[in-house]
Amino acid sequence: MKVNLEEVLAGRYSLARQRRGGFRSRRVRDLTALELGNGISLVVAVDSDGGIGPRENDVVKVSDYLLGRFAIRVPLMEILCCGALPLAAFDMLTMSMEDGGNEIVRGIRDELAEAGLPEDFPLSGSTEDNVPTTMTGVGTTVLGLVHDNDSRPGTSQADDVVLCAGLPKSGPEDEIRLDDGEIARQSQVRTLLGVDGAHDLLPVGSRGVLYEAEEMGKSAGLRFVESSEAAIDPTKSAGPSTCVLVSAQAQKIESIADAVAVPVAILGRLRAH
Repeated sequence: MKVNLEEVLAGRYSLARQRRGGFRSRRVRDLTALELGNGISLVVAVDSDGGIGPRENDVVKVSDYLLGRFAIRVPLMEILCCGALPLAAFDMLTMSMEDGGNEIVRGIRDELAEAGLPEDFPLSGSTEDNVPTTMTGVGTTVLGLVHDNDSRPGTSQADDVVLCAGLPKSGPEDEIRLDDGEIARQSQVRTLLGVDGAHDLLPVGSRGVLYEAEEMGKSAGLRFVESSEAAIDPTKSAGPSTCVLVSAQAQKIESIADAVAVPVAILGRLRAH
């Protein structure tokens, strides 16, 4: 039976208004998924940056442009890794457009382009135009749409190896640069999504690779067993998602390593309880 998506969404919208409770939602790791019906969910990813920028009281000094690149990087990578189609992005800035906002937005636009999104991809936001600020603050949000059949979280299989593509790096201890060949990029995430035998993908944040590997296992009802030979500090922060975890069949390790131009390390395996 052919399903009319517009009718499904209209029906869900009407029901949500009657209940005054909105759409059913669920947490998918760091994401929020709103169930729209017919197996389709609206997925929301958010991130924030504070004290990072070129202003007087910023702790980590970087350009507004670079901040824009890395500010949108985390939620965008989360949306891509979960298998969703990006729909729109939003930025919330604690300065005016004239006081660096334009450069932040330029950086955001270039990061969206790195992910293969068009120049007219929907991007909106808000600025602080009334109060002068001496410390930078940025909030970012990315919306995506995903069908259950395309959703990646929970797709890992027992005996999968867990690989780390890229190295965990975070300021202020590390200098985070766009030309660093050791950190994962949006284009490489797109490549990994198309590698046969690669199952779940998960960007690593401030909690480190061990935490995220365990979360990857939990979402599939598995447990992560760390390798004694893992060459990466399991607790080191990966800051703005400088590396991405991939669960895959053991025989796919070489093809995954060949697909991305960053270091790829084996962290361990996922086992059944």
